[in-house]
Amino acid sequence: MAEEKVKSLNDSSFEQEVLNSDIPVLVDFWAPWCMHCKIVSPIIEELANEYEERVKFCKMNVDVDGPSTARGYGIIGIPTLIIFKNGEIADNIIGVVPKHNIATRLDKVLGVL
Repeated sequence: MAEEKVKSLNDSSFEQEVLNSDIPVLVDFWAPWCMHCKIVSPIIEELANEYEERVKFCKMNVDVDGPSTARGYGIIGIPTLIIFKNGEIADNIIGVVPKHNIATRLDKVLGVL
């Protein structure tokens, strides 16, 4: 059920889904071979449930679906999480971090903290 709340993106859908979004968007830049990405993925799914309708959650496979976008944002290590607000980068997180760290950063972007 939570998986449906994390939308898969590609280079052509990125602008519409992320940059033109009315609400903040967390994008998980990942690849299927990345073991650390597999650790982060269920955390993102949990957060997608908890922040439903306040934050949009998306994922982009940097190897297959979003190589141009990943290059454009200088993604050199994965997992990389970028939080966008009003089409601009509001925060980014590189590597595996605890769920509460990601939630705290989302709350800051939302103005909760």
